[in-house]
Amino acid sequence: MTTSTVTVDARKSAVQGKSVPGSRGGRVWTRRRRWELTAAGVLIAALFLIPYVVMVLGSLKTSAEIRRIPPTYLPETWHPDNYATMWDTPESPLPFNLVSTAIIAVFATVLVLLVAIPAAYYTARHRFPGRAVFLGVVLVTQMLQPTVLVTGLIREFFVLGINDTWLAMILVNAAFNLSFAVWILHSFFASIPVQIEEAAMLDGLNRRQILLRVSLPLVWPGIVTATIFVLVSCWNEFAASLVILTSPKNQPISVALTKFIGQYDTAWHYVFAISTVGIVPVVILFAFIEKRLVAGLTAGSVK
Repeated sequence: MTTSTVTVDARKSAVQGKSVPGSRGGRVWTRRRRWELTAAGVLIAALFLIPYVVMVLGSLKTSAEIRRIPPTYLPETWHPDNYATMWDTPESPLPFNLVSTAIIAVFATVLVLLVAIPAAYYTARHRFPGRAVFLGVVLVTQMLQPTVLVTGLIREFFVLGINDTWLAMILVNAAFNLSFAVWILHSFFASIPVQIEEAAMLDGLNRRQILLRVSLPLVWPGIVTATIFVLVSCWNEFAASLVILTSPKNQPISVALTKFIGQYDTAWHYVFAISTVGIVPVVILFAFIEKRLVAGLTAGSVK
């Protein structure tokens, strides 16, 4: 394209309100568009980060300063010692609560994956009678919440002798997150070409070997996606734990947090500090698997 052609196109585009790539107006429009997108991204990020900044700053104040009206944004006197003294408060044994949260979340996630992977693989590769009904039932279970069935669950756990135990909450969390994991892994297994598995069969592999050696490496982004969502859901679970776990040492940190909220007074500095400590493991987990998580969420978007 010659210079005269670019000039003519630029004039026509100026009349029509458009910009031509390669022209000065096009470069200005591209640079302006980039700044607009950057400003929008910063604004959205700030809207999500401001509550966390308030929480962290509140954990470094006194409870009286937090309740002060009008509020102060920065602490007048910094109190990092809140993070040390909160572990010795009589309201709740926080070290045990943190261990309880980790054990329940990790073991429930492992149990979900052990059941969801073969179930999703089978439904993706076999057209058995009632397959659509089965997947529909799995989806319907996602609509239920533990609080709806908590009365029946407590009665069942009393009969089994596991009420107020980690095992009870592991089973509850696993049951109510299983449907999500099955559905998301089903879509990943279904996206694998059948020809790959047929070629593996010709090489002498059986179904179990194909699943472990061929299919699982291909759906690894989906496994990571299911893992992080199930783990975060189990980590933040509150309603069922509040009813089923009655011993203070067995309760997760989400329930232990309520012990600092009283009828007439609330230790807000401890509430903010415990909340900050509670989200740190999840943030670290996201930082380590962020690339695989994004790959799992965007898989299949480009053909």
